Amino acid sequence: MASKLLLAVLGVLLGALAPALAAEPRLVDAGLGVVREVPDGRTLVLADGRVVRLAGLGAPAAPAAGASCPAGTPFAATAKDALASLVLGRTVRLRVSGTGLDRYGRLVAQVFDQERWIQAELVRAGLGRVESVTEHRGMILAMQEIEDVARAAHLGIWSDSRFAVRSAGETNRYLNRFEIVEGVVVAADQIGGRVYLNFVPDWRSDFTVSVAPADVRAFKREGMDLLAMAGKRVRVRGWIRAYNGPVIDVTHPEQIQVLGP
Repeated sequence: MASKLLLAVLGVLLGALAPALAAEPRLVDAGLGVVREVPDGRTLVLADGRVVRLAGLGAPAAPAAGASCPAGTPFAATAKDALASLVLGRTVRLRVSGTGLDRYGRLVAQVFDQERWIQAELVRAGLGRVESVTEHRGMILAMQEIEDVARAAHLGIWSDSRFAVRSAGETNRYLNRFEIVEGVVVAADQIGGRVYLNFVPDWRSDFTVSVAPADVRAFKREGMDLLAMAGKRVRVRGWIRAYNGPVIDVTHPEQIQVLGP
C-alpha cells in the first residue's frame, strides 16, 4: 500500500513538473531502504550498508578535525538535524539518473518518503543549494526553482553573505570554490569547437564560462544554443578555477539559468 501511495505521489509531482524536466534524464527506481544513520546534511547510511548521497544537493559542511571553520559551518548541524528528522529510522524510496554511483561507490539518488521529496524539503528551508553534475541530473531544474524561492526569502544559508550570488566582476575573489555567479554575457565565441561565454570585453583577465566541444554538442541536442547567449543575463554555477582570469567549466545545461535579455 505504501509503495502504491509513493508512486502515486511521484506521478503527480513529475507530471506537474513535466515542462521543466523535459530535457532532464529520467529517474530510475533504485528500490527502498531503511535509514540507519545520518552522518551529515546530505548523506544517509541504510540498514543494508549502502551509503546514499542526496543528488544535486550541496549541504553546509562541518569542518574536519583540527581544520578552520569553512563558510556554512553554522548551518551544518542544522542541516544534519533537519535531514535526520525527515528520514532517520524510516523507509525511503531511491531514484537515480545515470549510473547512480559516484567514484566512491556511494549511491547518488533523489530520495522520497511516502509523501515528501527530501531534497525539496531541505532546499526549501535554505539548508542546501543545488550543485549538479553531468552524471546525476534528474530533477535538478525543479530543485533550482525551489532554491530561487528560498534565496529570495533569505532562508537558512541565504541569510549569510558567504553564500551570496556573486557578480561576474568579483569572481577573482572566489577562486577554487563552488559559487553561483550572475552577469550579462557580452560575447559568445566558438574556437576550435569550444564555446566561451565572456562577461567583460577583456576575456583574458575576467570571468569566462568554458564549454568543451563534446559538451557543446550535448547542449545542441537538448535545444540550448550557447552562441545565442550574447546579451542575456544568466546565472552560472560551478567550481571557479583560474585560467586567464576566473573560469567555470560548464558541462551540462542545468549549470546555466537564463534570467532574461
